[in-house]
Parts: sequence; structure tokens; C-alpha cells
Amino acid sequence: MQQKIRREDALDYHAKGRPGKLEVIPTKEYSTQRDLSLAYSPGVAEPCLAIEANPDDAYTYTAKGNLVAVISNGTAVLGLGDIGPAASKPVMEGKGLLFKIYADIDVFDIELNTKDVEEFVRTVRILEPTFGGVNLEDIKAPECFEIEERLKRDMNIPVMHDDQHGTAIVSGAALLNALELVGKKIETAQFVFLGAGAAAISCARQYVALGATRENIVMFDVVGPLRADRTDLNHITQPFATSRDINSLADAFKDADVFVGLSKGNIVGPDLIRAMAKDAIVFAMANPTPEISYEEAMAARPDLIMATGRSDYPNQVNNVLGFPYIFRGALDVRATEINEAMKLAATYALADLAKKSVPDLVNLAYGEANMIFGRTYILPKPVDPRLLSTIAPAVAKAAMESGVARLPISDWEAYQAQLAGRLGQDNQISRVILNKAKTSPKRVVFADAENLKVLKAAQQVRDDGIAYPILLGEKEKIQQIILENGLDLGQIPIIDPRAPEQLELIDRFADIYFKKRQRKGVNATEARKLMFYRNYFGAMMVETGEADALISGLTRSYPDTIRPALQVIGREPGVQKVAGMYILLTKRGPLFFSDTTVNFNPTADEIVEITEMTARAVERFNIKPRIALVTYSNFGSAKGEDAEKMNRAVEILQRKHPDLIVDGEIQAHLAFNRELLQQNHPFSKLVGEGANTLIFPNLSAANIAYNLMSETAGFDAIGPILLGIHKPVYVLQLGSSEREIVNMVAIAVVEAQGK
Repeated sequence: MQQKIRREDALDYHAKGRPGKLEVIPTKEYSTQRDLSLAYSPGVAEPCLAIEANPDDAYTYTAKGNLVAVISNGTAVLGLGDIGPAASKPVMEGKGLLFKIYADIDVFDIELNTKDVEEFVRTVRILEPTFGGVNLEDIKAPECFEIEERLKRDMNIPVMHDDQHGTAIVSGAALLNALELVGKKIETAQFVFLGAGAAAISCARQYVALGATRENIVMFDVVGPLRADRTDLNHITQPFATSRDINSLADAFKDADVFVGLSKGNIVGPDLIRAMAKDAIVFAMANPTPEISYEEAMAARPDLIMATGRSDYPNQVNNVLGFPYIFRGALDVRATEINEAMKLAATYALADLAKKSVPDLVNLAYGEANMIFGRTYILPKPVDPRLLSTIAPAVAKAAMESGVARLPISDWEAYQAQLAGRLGQDNQISRVILNKAKTSPKRVVFADAENLKVLKAAQQVRDDGIAYPILLGEKEKIQQIILENGLDLGQIPIIDPRAPEQLELIDRFADIYFKKRQRKGVNATEARKLMFYRNYFGAMMVETGEADALISGLTRSYPDTIRPALQVIGREPGVQKVAGMYILLTKRGPLFFSDTTVNFNPTADEIVEITEMTARAVERFNIKPRIALVTYSNFGSAKGEDAEKMNRAVEILQRKHPDLIVDGEIQAHLAFNRELLQQNHPFSKLVGEGANTLIFPNLSAANIAYNLMSETAGFDAIGPILLGIHKPVYVLQLGSSEREIVNMVAIAVVEAQGK
């Protein structure tokens, strides 16, 4: 299913808070007068003089070495065409965001108000002192070829037009792997290209560099096949003119081994695909609509290996698999250019990575037990954390071997460690959870559907394929909110427990609830009365299988929401106490906090149970829990109820679970400061990697800690995740944002998948 993005949501995303997607933030201290004197006058004179004496010192004393310019004139914006420089700015900011989150590269986006090649080239060329590299973007052909060629010739920093080379590099890796799987050689493979623009020409050039034969390539533009007898071809397209007697697509597709589509959607029929050779390879890369749909192509030829530009089908050819890491490697050796050797190195590294064992984190994200190299997995997935540590070093080595590196790397282990430290993991787990949820959406009941934020979240999870929402509330009121706010909830069911048509269901739910609670002070009349309340009704829908998960609590207190869930659904077998866990998304990776919402002052035995449930929850995210039981004391350094309680809990946990990484009692800062912990308490199980999970002595400490970190440090928080309940019920904090609701729904769906 193609993800649906509403116009209002896209505009709101770009306008909310600080407009746009990028900001400049200081990297040095600036709080004192001395800091400011060092940052500007008079201290700034010293690095200025150093750079004047040695221009290369700009890489030492300024951000130049990690700064890329994303430059466009908006003449060929993907899917939009020539929309102009100002209108292209959101795209360029988005490209900058991808550079940052995937490779920790800073970006200034620059939109030039010119279509004149000479003016464009001169403007970019004189910006060279500012940047470590230039990424050209969305410039129409044939001007893009001349612009890139001249800038590469005239500038002494890496320059790459990603629209040309990104698709070529990534699809080249897919091609190598697909040919290997079907047992064909690139030297003898017959190619059909539909499209003769910048991306198509660059792909053809890259495939030739990989071993393809020009004579085996037939390319089509809007006029027809590029034939040697055509007089309208330019110096860019002429090298791919064929001397063969090709007059139509039917001629070209007959017995072809590879189809490469870089044109527009739905212009290739199944008959053409059926005419191709055995074990044909189809790269239908027009976006968002391929030249032929995945379903139609596979129905025509089940022996196909197919790739598209779409994320909802196997083998996505996505430029994000290439450009962040190519520039990372080029910047890290101060390459003077991005040459053919570096592009080929990226292709080979990407192809090789697809053949290696896939990390559990990636399998989890795509709902697979174990993805392996094969017809539906010829390229790594964009969430694969190994991309940076694989492609950047390959590019850096190629730059060194081809003689364009000015700062060669000698210690590759240290470089790998540097790459590993570059990327925080603050949003990785969110992407994994959302991708995992999309693999098998579940029915989620929203008990607070008479609320705009809940309705917007319901629409998003429906549009994104995360869940199938069910709305509880007064139907007319919900429909009025939808109408007033221009929402599009389509056929999402709305159920009003108080409506006459629900009386039969009310009676059934009441009977079930009465039998559960008849010996706990509830009579039949009270049981029926409670079923008219949405939290009871929604919980009963989950209990009876009418839904898979319940989301509630946005407009009600936490106890009022959790009580119905416990009474209707109950705890997991063997669980005595439920607990609440928060996930904080930090640069060091996700941190898990328990118990943040339920137990006021748990005993040592209850702390043990909370820790066990939390450990199991962390493991569900394919993360190994490293647990610290935190308080004000370090391993008996201070006395008191909380310290002694946590100490006893650690003793029990280590005896019951000798393989579990758990230690304490310990102060919170020591749980993360491995050096200090090594110096003072080298016996601790947390010395190696530090903690990623904190268990608190009481509700007050836990609640204060996660609120302080989320508000003052700006970390995104996901939760509270209710642990120990038999079926997925998630209780929102009062005032949760739309984004927080969506994250909670995704986690509820993932849990329901496991249940």
C-alpha cells in the first residue's frame, strides 16, 4: 500500500514550530564572556591567521570539512518539474536532513535563481572556500551534465549530481546481485532503457563501467529509440545510439535480459515483460508510480527479479543508500573529487553488504524472521546501521588508491570507531517500530475519539498503514470535528457504546464482565452500566477479539484508564504487579525507564518483578537490556530504605538470572560514566557498556527523572508502555502530542503482533 500524505499534514509539518527542517546550532561553549571572546573578537583572529598561513587549516579550525552545499535551481524537481528555486527549497532542506541523520554531515542548502549555465557554474565555483563538498540536485538535463563536468574540473572539492549518480550507484549494486542470482554475465546481458535523461544516462554509464557492453544497450527517449541514424541526438545521448534495427519497444524487449525504467508510470504492459528472456530483471524506477506495477509484472512473469523506487515492495532502489555515505568517505579523506573509482567502490560495497547476514534490528523493522540474499532482497534496507561503516570506508579507500585523497587514513579500526560514534541512535528505534507495525497492521480502538489530536493520529496511522483504527464516541460529534478540520478518515468505523444499535453488544459484554467480577463486588446491573463507558467498552472489545489493542487516557486520569483494563483484561499469568515503562530517544540510543506510572513505593520483590518485565520488553525491541537499579547510593555507600531495597532486589535478580546484565544499587550518573565506574567499582556488570535501562526505587523518582529528561534535554519520549497486562492496552499521558499517540499505536500494534 502506497503511503498517503495529505496536503494539510505536509504543510503543517513544514510550518509548525520553527519553520523549515534545518537550523544552525553552536558546537562550542558560549555561556561566558570568555567563551564569546574566544568565539569572536579578539580570539577569532588566531585561527584566521593560521588559515591565512596554511589554507588547509580551515579543516582544523572551521566546519568546512563536514559541510556540504546542496545546490539547485529547481528546474527538474522529482515529480514536479521546473518549479523554480524558491519552490525547490523544501526539497533541498529535506536532502540536508537526510545527510545529517544518515551520515552526520552538515548542510547549507542554496537555491540559485538562474538557468544560465555560465552564471550557475561561476556562482558555485566562488563558494568553494566555504564547503567541503557540493551536492548538485534537481537540475534539468542536458545542462546538469555540463554544470557537473565544469565544476568537477574547476573545483578542488568533491562535487556530485546525485540525480545522475545516486540511482546509478544503487541500481548498479542491484544489477550485479540480480545477475548473479540468475546466473547471467553483465558482459552479455541485453538492456532496454526507457528514459534518456540524467539518471538514465548515468545508469547506462555506470553499467558500462561495471562491464556492460554499449552495443547491448537500447535506449528510448520521448521520440523513440536512440538510433544511430537520428540527427537530433546530442553529445550526451549519442554514445548510446544503437545501430540495431530497433523501431519499437516490442523490438527492444524481445529476449532482453534487463529493463531499466527511468521515465513515467504505467507505460509498460505485461506483454512486453513476457517477451523478455528467461529470468528477466526489471528495474521499474519511475516514482511514485513505476512503469509497470509490481503486481502486474510478477503476475506476467513469476521468474522476474524486480526492483522499484517504492518502499512498499521488495528491492527498493533508494538514493539514500548511496549519497550520505559517499560524501562521508570523500570528506573524511579530504578528497578533491568524487571519481569513477569511488562510485564503483560504493556500488561494489553495497552489493556485497546485501549478501551478509542481516542484523536483527533490520529484520525486526521489516517483520522478517531472517532476510537473506535472494530475489526479493538484492539491496540492503535503508535502516541497516552497517551502511555507514561499509560504504564510507570503501569510498575513502578508493579515493586513496586513485590518488585524490589529501588526508589518507592509516588506522582503519579508529576510523570505524569514529563512524560508529558519529550517529546517535535517537530515532532509529522509532523507525524500526513503525516499520515493524506496517508489516501486519492491527485493529486499534481509540477510546478518546472526540478529540482532534486523537482523530489526526488515527488518520495518520490509517494512511501510513500502521493500524486499522476504530473510533469510540458520539458519532455526530466526531463527524463534526472531522468536517471542521478538513480530516479524511474515510471508512474508519465509529462506534458509540450508547447508541441503540450497540445494545446487543452491550448486553454480551456486560454478561462477560459480570462473570469475571461477580465475586468481586459487581452485580449484573452495575456490569451493564459500566459497559456504556468507553474505557470499559474498548477494553472488552480487545478482550473478546473485536479489536487487537486499546489506546486511551488522553482526556482522563491514568488510574481511571488503567482500572478498566485490569478489571476486564487482567494481568499476564504469573504477574502480580503491572508497571509503566518509558522509552527516551537519546543520542546514545534508547533509554528505558521503569516504573514511571503505576507503583508508588514498590517492595524489593516487586522491584524484581518490574525489572523482569522491563527486561522482557526491552528484548522485544531486539535490544540487550543492561539494567541499573538506581538510587542515591553506590553499592552500599549509604544507608536508607531505598538503597537497601534496591540492593536486595539486585541480589535476587543476579541469583535468579545470572546471565542478565543488572547491577546496583548505583547512582544514575555512574550507570553511564563507564570510566568513573571502572575506576571506582571495576567489579560492576555495567563497566563494559554502561546501562540502557534504569529501574527506580519509587514512582516519584521515576516520574521526575523522565519528565526532566524529556522536557529540559529535549529527548522524545515514547510511553508509558504498560507492562504485565494480558493484552495490549496503552494509556496515554494527559496532553500527549499527535506524534506521541502515533508512536504508542505503533508499539501497541507490534505487541499485538507478538500476542
